Amino acid sequence: MARSVWFQVAIAVLGALAVLLFVRLHNASGAPLPSEGVTAGHRLAEAWCKDCHAIEANTAGTRGRPTDFVAIANRLSTTALSLKVFFKTSHRRMPNLIITPEQADDLSSYILSLRRD
Repeated sequence: MARSVWFQVAIAVLGALAVLLFVRLHNASGAPLPSEGVTAGHRLAEAWCKDCHAIEANTAGTRGRPTDFVAIANRLSTTALSLKVFFKTSHRRMPNLIITPEQADDLSSYILSLRRD
């Protein structure tokens, strides 16, 4: 009898952990939560890029501005590596940002999160 009680407790604990994991992975709408890198990249884009680029999906296509992030994300040539190389390269019309490898990872994760499937 004691063995069945421990078995029931173990099943209950495993069930609770499974529920917590499920809740952690999804928000109320059922969509996956953004990764920490995507969230950090969004904050970086707001701080560094928003003055010139449309950085949100709902502001894509703004006229008279540099290429918006959704368009960049949806180019066939856009990859995490190509973005990181771009961030390290000087460009005539962009400020020369000095960013850490982690910031480059976060910013590229955010831009790629805007890709339309």
